[in-house]
Amino acid sequence: MLTSLQELDLSKQYTYADYILWQFKERVELLKGRIFPMAAPNVQHQRISSYLHTVIGGHLLNRNCDLFSAPFDVRLPLPKTKATPTKMDTVVQPDLCVICDGSKLDKQGCVGAPDLIIEILSPGNSKREMKDKYALYEEAGVLEYWVVSPPHKLVFAYVLDEVTNRFVGQAPLTEDDELHSKVIEGLVVNLTSIFPKTENG
Repeated sequence: MLTSLQELDLSKQYTYADYILWQFKERVELLKGRIFPMAAPNVQHQRISSYLHTVIGGHLLNRNCDLFSAPFDVRLPLPKTKATPTKMDTVVQPDLCVICDGSKLDKQGCVGAPDLIIEILSPGNSKREMKDKYALYEEAGVLEYWVVSPPHKLVFAYVLDEVTNRFVGQAPLTEDDELHSKVIEGLVVNLTSIFPKTENG
């Protein structure tokens, strides 16, 4: 049993079977078998996450969907791998995710693509969220993906085209806009309520 991230060879590839044995304090994700340490969220990040959790959680009351926030393991079975849950090599911890298919949930988290994933950019993780995770979420079949950029006060929203299995993005949304979910019926987020709170964070 490993108790320190320093004990791992970051050049090697790992699976969920390895991941569940690690007992170190650092949070990590597995992207196609590669380990990526996660930075601790700052105040700005936490404020946005808390607001979104409140709005989305309230909207989902009495609906057949669950909302989870990190740390929460999502194991993504990528279509080409056909791996069993323990052999899956992609384990992510989205800032927020909505899952409407209860059969995807087990004691460890989620096995399969959530309906909605929200990632909030932090210093040092922008490339991962905008490129690496974008490609993984698209391939895994996540129906809707929001990327929140606090420094630029922008939200990028992508919806999966179920014919092409590709994300389709809308124009970047600013603090003056409302974000309407295409997947969670009736969900509207007023972005003015997110960004002004972060100015002194």
